Amino acid sequence: MSVGTSVDQSERTPPLAALRWRFVGPYRGGRVMAVQGHPTARRTFFMGTSGGGVWRTDDAGATWRNVSDGDFLRASVGALAIAEADPSIIYVGMGECGLRSNVTHGDGVYRSDDGGESWRHMGLAATQNIARIRVHPRDPRLLYVAAFGHRFGPNDERGVYRSRDGGETWERILHTGPETGAIDLTMDPQNPRVLYAALWRARIYPWFHSTSGPGSGLYKSSDGGDTWTELSGRPGFPAGPRGRIGVTVSPVRAGRVWALVDADAGGIYRSDDGGASWTWLTDDRNFLVRPWYFGKVVADPRDPDGLYVVNRKLWRSGDGGRSYRQVNVPYVDEMDLWIDPNEPRRMVLGNDGGAAVSFDAGDTWSSIVNQPTAEIYRVAADNQFPYRIYGSQQDNSTISLPSRSERGAISAMEWYDIGGGESGFIAVRPDDPNIVYSSDLPGLGVTRYDHRTHQIREIGPWGEAGGD
Repeated sequence: MSVGTSVDQSERTPPLAALRWRFVGPYRGGRVMAVQGHPTARRTFFMGTSGGGVWRTDDAGATWRNVSDGDFLRASVGALAIAEADPSIIYVGMGECGLRSNVTHGDGVYRSDDGGESWRHMGLAATQNIARIRVHPRDPRLLYVAAFGHRFGPNDERGVYRSRDGGETWERILHTGPETGAIDLTMDPQNPRVLYAALWRARIYPWFHSTSGPGSGLYKSSDGGDTWTELSGRPGFPAGPRGRIGVTVSPVRAGRVWALVDADAGGIYRSDDGGASWTWLTDDRNFLVRPWYFGKVVADPRDPDGLYVVNRKLWRSGDGGRSYRQVNVPYVDEMDLWIDPNEPRRMVLGNDGGAAVSFDAGDTWSSIVNQPTAEIYRVAADNQFPYRIYGSQQDNSTISLPSRSERGAISAMEWYDIGGGESGFIAVRPDDPNIVYSSDLPGLGVTRYDHRTHQIREIGPWGEAGGD
């Protein structure tokens, strides 16, 4: 080309433009913050993931498909609700609300009018992280949103919002300042004008997490959100400083409310008079494991004494909240639970391993090894041909997968764990790809994997790994 000759812009094709992404795995579920079942289609359920948008199953969890790609601008889901009066209408609140340093903020509310096949953004983008959405059981256009807000600083868009027109317009109906957000919201099924909202003052600083403070408390409205009364100072409710609060209302016993409260006198509290007075039922620390991360309670829709506690594990009470038994779960760190109000043994559970469906009240669950929603922190590759890929997964091990398979589709038979885990670094020996070093969370060790022996050995400078 001679000097001064111009080049047609169409000829300036970026050198990587022809490359296309392809999925290699794993089908190993990642964190799910919100779940919901279809009210009438028994085999249809939805899950909202922390890094992969919204997924739907129509075969009771045997297979899942993504229904939000292409419409959502963000991937982190904090809340999900199906309109009972019109199940084709689904609302999704973006931005998960666990107080972790490594979660992604959202961009408000999305709505689908066709069961999740297409979506429209409905505003509230500045709320950043949404904890709950509740829809009126008889009016699919009347909904309430609990917005936690910015995790790292003041955010004036915190609080509880209401829309009477399906999300076209919004009004903030509960707000106590830029430092305190809404972390839970429940509606009385017997009287949808009665709402309970939990506010939480929490913030992540570079050097620590602040998880309690002035403003954290429980509020009630008896007029659909027009006015609110604070319940935190009522007889029996724990004094401050308070942290995160989970709240639920019994659908079958009028006035019965349970609250899971993080406080000095923390635990499960119950009111049988709509929040006017409270009884401390238990201070079992199993229900306050990492309360800044999870802490929901769900009332049994048919049993007035039935209560589920969603924490590191899943617990059920059959005596009003005084004693509990552990429910079988497919994975730890439970995030959300939905129970069919008409068929209480039908439920869907979300946790750090994915979403699972049960039709026998939790005795058995669908698989979580069928969801390509794993959150991968770091990746590496070796110098074999074809090469293998390595990734450290959130709340799981570091996994090795082939870049391609001689068998056709890459299957789980070709994956294997190499030790290490969440947020860890990975290093493959350049002269011997059978040897892989990987680390885990800080303080949880360094491992050496030898593919010839399939042995994982702890080699970290601190000895055996510790922690939970």
